Amino acid sequence: MLWTEKYRPKSIDDVIGNNKEKKEIQQWLDQWKKGNPQKPLLLVGSAGIGKTTLAHLIAEQFDESIELNASDKRSQDEIMKTVGESSSSMPLFSQFYKCIILDEVDGIHGTNDRGGVKAINEVIKKSKHPLILIANDFYSKRLTTIKTKCQVIKMKKIRSPSINKLFKKIAEEEGVKADPEVLKELSKKAGGDLRSALNSFQAISDENKTLEKEDIENISSKDDRSTIINAVTVVMKSKTPSNVKKALITEEDPNLIMEYIAENVPREYKKKKEIQKAYENLAKADLYLGRAQQSRNYGYWKYATDYMGVGVANSKDETYRKFTKITSPTVFSKMRKNKGKKNLRDKIAEKMSEKMHISNAVAISMFPYLKIMFENDELAWEISDFLEFNDEEIKLFRKKKIPKNVIRKMEKQKNQIRESKKEKYREKISEKIIKETGELAKNEVEDIESVIETQKEITKIEKKTQQNYKKEEDKFKIKNPKKTVENKKETKEKLVEDSKKDDKNKNEKSKQTSLFSF
Repeated sequence: MLWTEKYRPKSIDDVIGNNKEKKEIQQWLDQWKKGNPQKPLLLVGSAGIGKTTLAHLIAEQFDESIELNASDKRSQDEIMKTVGESSSSMPLFSQFYKCIILDEVDGIHGTNDRGGVKAINEVIKKSKHPLILIANDFYSKRLTTIKTKCQVIKMKKIRSPSINKLFKKIAEEEGVKADPEVLKELSKKAGGDLRSALNSFQAISDENKTLEKEDIENISSKDDRSTIINAVTVVMKSKTPSNVKKALITEEDPNLIMEYIAENVPREYKKKKEIQKAYENLAKADLYLGRAQQSRNYGYWKYATDYMGVGVANSKDETYRKFTKITSPTVFSKMRKNKGKKNLRDKIAEKMSEKMHISNAVAISMFPYLKIMFENDELAWEISDFLEFNDEEIKLFRKKKIPKNVIRKMEKQKNQIRESKKEKYREKISEKIIKETGELAKNEVEDIESVIETQKEITKIEKKTQQNYKKEEDKFKIKNPKKTVENKKETKEKLVEDSKKDDKNKNEKSKQTSLFSF
């Protein structure tokens, strides 16, 4: 049986080290037992110091427990499916609490884990049960939103004397003959990781139940990699090159470490000469980091590390005996803001190019003039209305919002102009209708006059025909008095027939010339 399981603590008090932190955890547990819901616990600390063991001991105090390793099931759907419903449901008539444990929540990263952090935040928001989260890296970016919603318990590494005390007890119970100095050395090599140290102790003791100095010679000290905050603190507070180099052994990006140091130099150093020298060394470090990236020769990193570490540390005349809070670089927040401003600028330029038929570059070159024009409230409203700017886009050209009374006034004027344009359009259409109607009426009058003239001509022709007929009749009577009576009837019929023909011709001509026949 593994000693890590055999000698696992049976209660919270049995856990080695972190006494202050254990008291906070016990108070949190007592409040839940009294029916007073508390914020989720976030246990943060390096591996092997007892975080998971503490979480299991807490879970034993409740009716039921659910454990999920967030680094194994870490996508949004998987987390919500596993613990989402369990965390938000409660029995109607009892206080039946389930303790939910989410281990390695800082192990969520990459495309495959998309939505994992969002799901954990959703579980925290809706949970009605005790919730314990476990993480290794306090400064992980994935914990940024989670830490604000939890009661954070930052656990420390276990000190070597505490580990040594436990080793002596185990050696006695297991019958291992161990040199006290060897146990002490083995405890130091543990580097605060009790689990790893206990496994090593069991491995070298199982064969002959003895432990001597030769047995631990092949055991190397645990790689105690520094965090960024610790590294920057050592650079600011130490002048010993070996300590500074050891502190900068970290898995973080050298560019990030350099930005942290650059941000905190003026906060720690007070003499202008020290600050100048420190930034000169940082400039050289930046130069070597650039060469490493361009040439892919990462051997340049060691020179960059020396300049940003030992170079900056030795820039000060002496160590400052004061407390300085290490802050994160503001350059990243500025870069995010600048990116947002750039996107806003491009969006405005696109609107201007679409409305004004100009290129984006020309639109951007007009921004300084727009800032001057936007000082006038009414002009600002007219421009923003024409270009369809929203409040965020208007802020780029003026700090204050356009007053509401100006907006109401300008909108009223706009509506009036719109109505007047409609009226002018109506008048224009009316004039066009009248003009077209007049032309038609004029043409129709001309046609009527033509008909009247035609009728006059016909009347003249009829009169002339009657006169000619009468003359012929008179001549005929004088020459043939006997036939006059015989032909009188025939002549009359002919006249009637001719008259009918004339009437027919008149009607046909009238149809051809008159508009009213339609």
